[in-house]
Amino acid sequence: MKTRLNKYLADRGVCSRREADRLIEAGDVVVNGQLAGLGVQVDENDEVRVKGAIVTAAAPKLLVLAFHKPVGIISSVDPTKRDNILSFLGRTDHIFAIGRLDVASSGLLLLTNDGRLSEKITQPKYEHEKEYVVTVDKDISDAALQQMRDGMMILGSMTKPAKVTRVPGRTRSFHIILTEGRNRQIRRMCEQLGLNVIKLVRVRVMHILLGDLPEGATRPLTQSETDELLRNTSES
Repeated sequence: MKTRLNKYLADRGVCSRREADRLIEAGDVVVNGQLAGLGVQVDENDEVRVKGAIVTAAAPKLLVLAFHKPVGIISSVDPTKRDNILSFLGRTDHIFAIGRLDVASSGLLLLTNDGRLSEKITQPKYEHEKEYVVTVDKDISDAALQQMRDGMMILGSMTKPAKVTRVPGRTRSFHIILTEGRNRQIRRMCEQLGLNVIKLVRVRVMHILLGDLPEGATRPLTQSETDELLRNTSES
């Protein structure tokens, strides 16, 4: 049965659907010797190449890694980009980041070879939680914390309500739990409150914790983490 090309690539672990559309628009995808366009339908009988490499018809075995991204590494696997994830880790397989973590931030970034899983985790409509610990350059008022809880106008629309609590004993650090992931969202919220972010660390994605994973290191998810992840995304 024919399926859209971006879904075909995501199902085979090449990238997410969004990234597949970007590759197609960039002219990096060829189907049966012809440059592919958005919306093309394909099946297992078609020869699909991405940047010259043939895409295998069978979906790969699921792989999900927890990665402690250091500051300075970008969330892209594009080999033309400096300081990309694959170059940093020295990997050559088809894995990519689930969502983004901006270059100036550190912490937990999930990597996978399953485009469908990536979509189910990152789409805001599913409201999967991501938790961060943020340190700013000034003492934070109760009113500022409440504004972040209630939602703020950034990038032309209101953010969703967030769970925000102080770090015990700290006047300039707080935990924030988001169910969306707008571009530089936490930094933009802080800027509107007259605060500059000094340090931003993602410590949790859904039920998966950064824990004591060393900076720059990866680990495969445990079986229980994987099982819970699949349960939590099965209805997405």
